[in-house]
Amino acid sequence: MLYYSLFVVLITLAYILIIWRYLYYWHRLKIWNTPVDYAPQTFISVIVPVRNEATNISACVHSILNQFYPSKQFELIVVDDHSTDATPKILAAISDPRLQVLSLAEFIEKDTTAFKKKALSIAIERAQGDLIVTTDGDCIAPNRWLQRIAHLYETEEVRFIAAPVNFYREKNLLERFQSLDFTGMMGITGAGIEGRFMNMCNGANLAYDKAAFYEVKGFEGIDHLASGDDMLLMQKIAQRYPGSIAYLKNAQATILTPAQASLQDFFEQRIRWASKSSDYKEWQVTFMLGLVWLFCMSMLFSLGFIFLWGIIALYWFLIQLLAKSIMDYLLLRRTTSFFNRPDLMRSFIPSQLMHIIYIIVIGTLSIFIKKYNWKGRLSR
Repeated sequence: MLYYSLFVVLITLAYILIIWRYLYYWHRLKIWNTPVDYAPQTFISVIVPVRNEATNISACVHSILNQFYPSKQFELIVVDDHSTDATPKILAAISDPRLQVLSLAEFIEKDTTAFKKKALSIAIERAQGDLIVTTDGDCIAPNRWLQRIAHLYETEEVRFIAAPVNFYREKNLLERFQSLDFTGMMGITGAGIEGRFMNMCNGANLAYDKAAFYEVKGFEGIDHLASGDDMLLMQKIAQRYPGSIAYLKNAQATILTPAQASLQDFFEQRIRWASKSSDYKEWQVTFMLGLVWLFCMSMLFSLGFIFLWGIIALYWFLIQLLAKSIMDYLLLRRTTSFFNRPDLMRSFIPSQLMHIIYIIVIGTLSIFIKKYNWKGRLSR
């Protein structure tokens, strides 16, 4: 019991320090505001790989084409990845000289692993822009999205920009949990980049220098993986260009996307995201994720040890739960306020319990499960 008690104290203190570090660097990260008279100089190529997005693709494309950005200074390339629904028809009906629609089936056979990376690579080869911006087919972009990205890119002369992604239009507790969790994840992402101790991002809102993409040889070395077109590429560029990664901290630059509606879809999405963790080039990311998983696992063990050690084990569990709840509350209160979603904090208590279960289950499954189903396609 003595050794376990010491372990609980150390892992709980480690969790407190981790969240405190995130809070510190998120607070230090300055909000990036674009001047009213800003005139962008950069030609941007927006790339959107899509598969079976008939429900969302029209709104996504129009949100990009309607950007408050000089129309002659950006293009939109949508790559259809073997869609089996009405996605190609919807895209064909949109008439705009800035829009180019490519069919992935015309470039590759279906017998491949990394469809999304292939789609991105093909689009980048045809892109006219010096700056590549990516998002997904189920996303909505705010109307000054490209303007804010270009301003940061030109002012700071960075090679890679990670920007915020949030869920919206929640209809139930599961979706509100995802939204609350993701606001915290955006804070962690920004803090890690600001503190230069962890590089994370989300492919739904990324920008990177086209020259830098080719300098690191694109997806070479990670093209055998079905996932990882965002973080693994980010880490390659960070390794080649130290100090050239930035986070766009501006709530009006946030891409919005719907949360997963069912528990099955949620777990498949998170297993897909977690499956690439063993391939991260930066040990700090794996270390942080591992510590959080170990902390949550220790809470589970504390509950189990109640049958052996009685009330002492219960005390340890309650202390850990209190420590996690306080630190998570401080982080989430700050990030939900920044993203203008304080309403999500009403779901904090049930979400806190769901988060512990989620970390334990997904973290454990990701160790053993490397295959997942995504839009009717089983990864290999």
